[in-house]
Amino acid sequence: MCAEHAGRADRGPSVVTRRALRTTLSACTSFFVCLYALDRPVAATYALFAAVSMAALSHIPGTGRQRAAVMVKATPAAWLLLTIGTYLAIRTWSAVVGMLLIGFFLAFVAAAGPRAAGAAPGLQLLYILPCFPPYAPDTLLERLAGATFGLLLLVLAEVFLLPEKPGPTYRRMAADAADTAARCVAELGRAPYTLSAASAETAKESGGSLRPFRVDEADRPAGPGLRDRALSHAGLAARTLLARLVNLPPPPPPPGPVPMEQEAEVLTAVGRAVTETADLLDGRADTTEAADVLRRVREQAAASAAREAPTTAPRGRRRAAVLEVADAAVALATAAELAVRGRRARVPEDVDSGRFWYAGKRAPRLWWHRLAGHAGPRSVYFQNAVRISLALAAARTVAGVDSLPHGFWAMLAVLSLTRTTAAQTRATVRVAITGTMLGALVTGLLLALIAGHTTVYAIALPFVMFTAFQVGPVRGVGWAQGLFTLTVAFVFAQLAPVTWQLAEVRILDVIIGSLIGVVFGVLAWPRGAQRELHRAVALLLTTEAETVERATAAVVEGGPGQVPDDRPLQHALTMAESAFAQHQSEPRTTTEEPTTDWQAAMMSGHHVLWGSRRLFVRGGPAVGPANGVRLDHRAAGVATRMRKAAEWAGAGAGAGEATDPRGGPPVPGGPATDGPPGVSSPRFFAALAWLNSLDVDVDRMTGADHPFGPAGPNGASGPPGRS
Repeated sequence: MCAEHAGRADRGPSVVTRRALRTTLSACTSFFVCLYALDRPVAATYALFAAVSMAALSHIPGTGRQRAAVMVKATPAAWLLLTIGTYLAIRTWSAVVGMLLIGFFLAFVAAAGPRAAGAAPGLQLLYILPCFPPYAPDTLLERLAGATFGLLLLVLAEVFLLPEKPGPTYRRMAADAADTAARCVAELGRAPYTLSAASAETAKESGGSLRPFRVDEADRPAGPGLRDRALSHAGLAARTLLARLVNLPPPPPPPGPVPMEQEAEVLTAVGRAVTETADLLDGRADTTEAADVLRRVREQAAASAAREAPTTAPRGRRRAAVLEVADAAVALATAAELAVRGRRARVPEDVDSGRFWYAGKRAPRLWWHRLAGHAGPRSVYFQNAVRISLALAAARTVAGVDSLPHGFWAMLAVLSLTRTTAAQTRATVRVAITGTMLGALVTGLLLALIAGHTTVYAIALPFVMFTAFQVGPVRGVGWAQGLFTLTVAFVFAQLAPVTWQLAEVRILDVIIGSLIGVVFGVLAWPRGAQRELHRAVALLLTTEAETVERATAAVVEGGPGQVPDDRPLQHALTMAESAFAQHQSEPRTTTEEPTTDWQAAMMSGHHVLWGSRRLFVRGGPAVGPANGVRLDHRAAGVATRMRKAAEWAGAGAGAGEATDPRGGPPVPGGPATDGPPGVSSPRFFAALAWLNSLDVDVDRMTGADHPFGPAGPNGASGPPGRS
């Protein structure tokens, strides 16, 4: 399921009804028990808003049990935030500073993945709640007790009330992809030694199912921890392995039996290792013997190839492709073991430390690595954190200096209505203010009619709250604001006497909060992830081109192996992936082709990173003048096409729409311009196989038959295809 479809399913009526019922039951039960049974109005207030904040304002993905697990982990943070907020609220300046710093941190923690990002708004609200009168630090224990009670009932409701059936996990899907790879390897071991059309299509579908945005957010391995990193790595390795198997060239007529036997031995070891990996991921087995055998067989095959005399092009390409398959299978096996066993995984000493740098690292260090990597203005997570923290601090300043009645609502409007793009924020605010005014009109009439009959408010509250949380997510922000206005009025009417003027205050607060959100939405990165995605992809493609040229030059010149400094490429890939992740949640603009395959650029980045590292680490002799020229020519063609695609992406970061970059001189480097290589070293054919695979990646990004390309639907312009 793609991200868009997954998001719609997550907001489907049945899911929304379940969540509305859980929220209403936990919030109202905790509120009534604390207020009427225990006569603790402070505890009642915090119990209700704790449940509402983590259930309705937060967007924690997944089933009830998955959401409950996140809420349990977030509870200590909720205690800390309530405590800090209670003591900082006494003075306006300390409350504003606290809002600025804590608001930034809670928004920035979204870089840790969708689960952390989903819980952040609810935690923001729990910090905001004690920042307004009455300033009573002596009631802290009662506040904590009420919030804990509300969260406890919410967790129980998420776990036991109308539980959902969990879908397939990413680990299960990776195991299925490994099973598919094992079947493909078995077929490649039989005449005619190529995959049938049906098997190739199955392999492509299996690999495509592992794309992160075809997986529900709750099951995406997007967190900074070791197991999440390893599982994401396993999915990428499985996709790479399947792609290599689909494109594996058939064996040439053998002049002798030894090379063919060696390739057959490698493929047999690959088949056994990926079968074992599938069993490990699916929990059917706990061994890694076949993976160890594959590592030895791969090293023996690579060493044997390095000792052999230069060989012909068909045999060299076949052998290089088989070693590429083995390398992807080893990466899959290693990542799978890390994903299953965590820090207990046994990682061989000869495993690429750059690729699996996170192996054995503790969680605090991995979290720091993730957050530090986004600590800069080019990160969309950093941009969002700055935007929301400044807006919240401004709202708190206005509420404190002007003694805004119920200023909590103004900050809640900032938190719930501010979006990642200025256009989206303005559109949301218009609808929200309209909904709030209509809701306030109805609220004022009801408050005037019901007056001080508290029993009526108590009876009506569960029905009003359930309607608000059921209708709002389905009908949009206008309905949500209008019905929430009625809900909070019925809550406060039970805590203290109110009049119809409460609805007037609600309108004033929402308008002030909305205007603050619009101002900071316009001032701070108003285009959200759209511009940053164009810029990040342009930088990624440019860095890829430089890496391609540098790695190819190392092969042409020969020499001992070395570990490359590929940190710029890793950082560029991280920034592009984070911008792409946010871009998925933003509405498309009319200046952008909605089917642009940004994911293809991410895949090419990983392929450049992995392949260049393999070529750098493997030493070898120079490839000779003729083949050196041929390899340089192929690398120049791939790099040029990457740079032209980067120009297209960069145009979108500037003027807002891409110009057609198809003009200009022909781009060198396609297979049609390559002369057939003669005999050469295995390292030459390994580099050639890598460049050929990158050419396929560029075709995926820039091909004329692809929506990303120059002849997409309706003649939409895009980056250049091969000239």
